[in-house]
Amino acid sequence: MSANFSFWNMACQQLDRVAQRMNLDPSVHAKMRHCERALIVSVPIRMDDGKVKVFEGYRVQHNSERGPTKGGIRFHPGVTLDEVKALAMLMTWKCAVIGLPYGGAKGGVICDPAAMSLGEIERMTRRFTSEIAIIIGPAKDIPAPDVNTNPQTMAWMMDTYSMTVGYSVPGVVTGKPIEIGGSQGRGEATGRGVATVMIAAAERLGLLPAQSTVAIQGFGNVGSSAAKFLYGKGFKVVGVTDVGGGLFNPRGLDVPALLAHVQKSPHKQIKGFGGGEYVEGHDVANARLLALPVDILAPCALENQITAENAGAVQAKIIVEGANGPTSPEADEILAKAGTTIVPDILANAGGVTVSYFEWVQDLQANFWDEEDVNRSLDRLMMRSFHDVYDVAAREKCDLRMAAQILAISRVAKAATLRGIYP
Repeated sequence: MSANFSFWNMACQQLDRVAQRMNLDPSVHAKMRHCERALIVSVPIRMDDGKVKVFEGYRVQHNSERGPTKGGIRFHPGVTLDEVKALAMLMTWKCAVIGLPYGGAKGGVICDPAAMSLGEIERMTRRFTSEIAIIIGPAKDIPAPDVNTNPQTMAWMMDTYSMTVGYSVPGVVTGKPIEIGGSQGRGEATGRGVATVMIAAAERLGLLPAQSTVAIQGFGNVGSSAAKFLYGKGFKVVGVTDVGGGLFNPRGLDVPALLAHVQKSPHKQIKGFGGGEYVEGHDVANARLLALPVDILAPCALENQITAENAGAVQAKIIVEGANGPTSPEADEILAKAGTTIVPDILANAGGVTVSYFEWVQDLQANFWDEEDVNRSLDRLMMRSFHDVYDVAAREKCDLRMAAQILAISRVAKAATLRGIYP
């Protein structure tokens, strides 16, 4: 990633582009260009060696016009306030495009979980939660898992918040273990949603699953879940990458066997799997994967992966953005000229927040659903949203990213106009 890259500036540029096309009210546009609240906290904890280390954390709430804010918490060395603000804005659009009664938020702590013990991560999580407790809550802002966080992280957050207020509050976070108010189907929801819209996009372009090849960048929760679902539908997954390297097989990877291998691997990596050619090195493997002659490419890792420098090498007919912001605006233009269909992140990876919404509803009602009901409701909302976006694209004669943003921003703008400005 370029040292001069600003994810927040990129997000604002996308908003400006859509606002101009929509002829958006300048006052509403101005509000959307700013985050409602950004909290910076210090997170001091005692490390295993007895020394105190202070981490820096953030929680940003972009917009609450449509309801309480919603968004993940990430633990990563590269977390910045700029990044968290941008991701909060994208969450606003994501919730709106699916039709959820939420605004967008995001949070993170600058740290390297791989270099920390489980006890250190727990203490950091609990202290971070106590620091942001003043602005989160089931009616205010509901965190969820993101990069390097998981159901256990959410359990610690939920417990810490509950101890702070004096009673159990399962609805303060989503993505929790089922035993303490989590939802069936939440773990695979984002990947399942990516696969669902991928199938819908393939159908629109006349691609049959059994004759379609897929490459997936990132084999964490999202990428691996998408691969599992696509394999079950008959798609041929010919390449995947993770933090260590890439695995390639033009005849198709045995996804269930690969998933079993990853689960047994000490570092949960694809390295060592014998069902394909392994390429060592994150950058080298990703460069090869992005240039594969496949029907569908799913970037499911981090932001800014497809740029002006490498977009010309992309051969995929369809890109389905499992990650947040994986394609730069400059790359968008290059891919549009090449005729590539891009299913944008705010639609493609909305499965996670959709089932998080289901979890929140179940917590508030103390009435829990079967996994079949969760998956059926998720599939229905993802397909409906895909077709809503596709219809806007046809009406406005624009690409799917512009259409998704027009749909989302128009919904947020309508709410902002109806509510007005207080005082």
